[in-house]
Amino acid sequence: MIINKSQRGEALTIAVIGRLDARSAPALEVAVKESTKDLKSLTFDVSELEYISSAGLRVFLLAQKIMNARGTMVVSGANKTVMEIFEITGFTKILTFI
Repeated sequence: MIINKSQRGEALTIAVIGRLDARSAPALEVAVKESTKDLKSLTFDVSELEYISSAGLRVFLLAQKIMNARGTMVVSGANKTVMEIFEITGFTKILTFI
């Protein structure tokens, strides 16, 4: 998995590329915790995410919890396969998708 971060003021975009699973989720969790201190807006670009496991979903849940106290969070660019995982797990009711 590759994590690319792009920040403009209080808005951060984190692009997640590859597979987000039990092996790679801890790295994304660290990136989220380190990068969200002074944010008002967080966008996850998952347009190049190939797979997400329950460990990866947990990181999105953690990020949403952090951003609920600070501002907004959206997930953008989910392909059909990844979106199905979000739908099946009920995450489409918790997260905002664009």
